[in-house]
Amino acid sequence: MSGIVPDPVARQPWQMLFPLFALIMFGALVLTSAAAGDFDAYARSHLLRFAILFVMAVVISRFSKEFVSFFTYPAYLVILLLLMAVEIVGQVGGGSQRWLEVGPIRIQPSELMKPAVVVALANYYGSLPVGMIPNWRALMPAAGIILAPMAFVLLQPDLGTSLAIAFGGGVVMFLAGLPLRWFVMAGIAGVASLPLAFFFALQPYQQDRVTTFLDPESDPLGEGYQITQSKIAIGSGGIFGKGFNEGSQSHLRYLPEPHTDFVFATMAEEWGFVGGLFVLGAFAMILRWGLSVARNANDRFSKLLAAGMTATIFFYVAINLLMVMGFAPVVGIPLPFISHGGSSMMTNMICIGVLMMVYRWNQKAPRTGLIT
Repeated sequence: MSGIVPDPVARQPWQMLFPLFALIMFGALVLTSAAAGDFDAYARSHLLRFAILFVMAVVISRFSKEFVSFFTYPAYLVILLLLMAVEIVGQVGGGSQRWLEVGPIRIQPSELMKPAVVVALANYYGSLPVGMIPNWRALMPAAGIILAPMAFVLLQPDLGTSLAIAFGGGVVMFLAGLPLRWFVMAGIAGVASLPLAFFFALQPYQQDRVTTFLDPESDPLGEGYQITQSKIAIGSGGIFGKGFNEGSQSHLRYLPEPHTDFVFATMAEEWGFVGGLFVLGAFAMILRWGLSVARNANDRFSKLLAAGMTATIFFYVAINLLMVMGFAPVVGIPLPFISHGGSSMMTNMICIGVLMMVYRWNQKAPRTGLIT
């Protein structure tokens, strides 16, 4: 390929970029239909955000390993301070206090914290001697890196984002080499504390979402309405769907949030099982590439960094698809690269940028085997 096109072009991760561009363009098509054929309603801003954030991802990909390692903890602390500021001066929207506004700029610090936790933990475990990793004393700082932002995010309240932070951090800790029995013990403790968490940690509307998930038909016109209509939309699409701009559930306003959290249901109604396979296949190619970047990394920090970013994207995809199909409670997790929304697009493009960065590191330094 390098004989046909210039080397800088040939070296780009096209095995990830092609499915990424395909998802973005398909997302614009679905969002146009979600707005009853109005391209300007959602699709135009969707493409514009991607263009801006893709430039950001390219800039991130040029960072050196030393630069990232040096600024990891300061960046983490700044984002943690922003989370604290949300509790003091944050803007309220949809019953939650999650945003900071400075003039025309509106940011959601909890979204920035998802990749920040992964980078902080990868840097922490990448710098520890191997013998210290399975040590309780070494566990305490790592637990603090995860639990501190989770506490502030739960206060907003935002259960979905807190779970995403825990998942990304947990994957990094597992791959770093922490004993499996610690995770088993944590899982047992988590299951045992579920009743307490349900009654004392969750807000009433979050409790309703959990009970509705277990039995959505018990309240089909109330809390179970979203899941019920989503299932109807997905099922009615059949094999090939009803056709572009022909979705009755979204166009007749039966399906809530057809352009954000339930965009997959909008897509499945019009593009059917074939459209669903296309979306799943594109995500599979991106995630497979992310795992290959982690496998080919030359040091523990790079491996953990790439694996954690891949896990973060996977969490978005898995939870959203389980949610719209009724296999998980509705927690407000959008579908990456297809749903309309700037915050989730920013988080996932940061992950893509970091993966491109590690991919570039791998190209610059020949693989010397597994480094522990």
